[in-house]
Amino acid sequence: MSLALKIFAALALFLPSCTVVSTPEERSNLATKVMSPERDPLGEAMADHMYFSREASQGGNGIGGGGCGCN
Repeated sequence: MSLALKIFAALALFLPSCTVVSTPEERSNLATKVMSPERDPLGEAMADHMYFSREASQGGNGIGGGGCGCN
């Protein structure tokens, strides 16, 4: 079996698995609140505020202060 035929057979075997299309009905199941990585937006915002306000060496997220957590 030639190398070109082996490459073609491998591509014919693996490439169709990259073209999975989900229907809108299937996507609605993935869009439920349970599937969200942050189920509690207020809790996530509070945790982000505490983390980023105490990490003085790490900038970003719009919180000023020197690391005491009181801002």
